[in-house]
Amino acid sequence: MNIEIANLDDLSDILTLQKQAFASEAEFLQNNQIQPLIQTLKEVEDEFNKGIVLKAVDESRHIIGSIRGNAIENTLYIGKLVVDPKCQHQGIGGQLLKALEFLYPTFRYELFTRSKHEKNIPFYLKNGYVPFKYETQDNIHFTYFEKNV
Repeated sequence: MNIEIANLDDLSDILTLQKQAFASEAEFLQNNQIQPLIQTLKEVEDEFNKGIVLKAVDESRHIIGSIRGNAIENTLYIGKLVVDPKCQHQGIGGQLLKALEFLYPTFRYELFTRSKHEKNIPFYLKNGYVPFKYETQDNIHFTYFEKNV
């Protein structure tokens, strides 16, 4: 597996992967209208143009993971860390997170996930992130995490 900077031609595959990865979240919430599932390719392109998108590719160059970042002042806002459901629990998400942090070594990192998420919360804690804010949007509770270097 390799981690690389994504290009515009990758975004359609990354969006498809995003929808596969967030399907279980939508099922848990009993809501197939969550933002990661209804996001358009144009919106992903806008994110791409404002920040950075990394991709994890397997030996056959198939995209199996992705992460996005948007640097504003000294904070890197991290979003859409996704791994192909068939490839989860192999360390790909952690490698994507570390690769993104490596590109912005002096930044503060911020991200969020659904509060009480059984997999994400322990994952972010294990990677050195600490909760600092809680918010509710559309009846979904979110925990915001930060990591300072």
